[in-house]
Amino acid sequence: MSDYGVVLVPSTSHAIRAERVCHLAGLKVKLIPTPRHLSSNCGTALRFDWAEREAVEEALRANNVDYDGFHLMDW
Repeated sequence: MSDYGVVLVPSTSHAIRAERVCHLAGLKVKLIPTPRHLSSNCGTALRFDWAEREAVEEALRANNVDYDGFHLMDW
């Protein structure tokens, strides 16, 4: 089973922007409802393969996309 990560973001517009930035960087991500046990200001989160965590964070930082944190999820 693969480990996945979730990026929490402050708003839906941040989530959409994060998804676009990651896709342009060649990263496989998906918008999902924020898992209930995680706290977030937004009901939308970005799901990604945990092995790509550093690349996702780098893409978000390079494009000034605000985020609230990264969480490891083993679904």
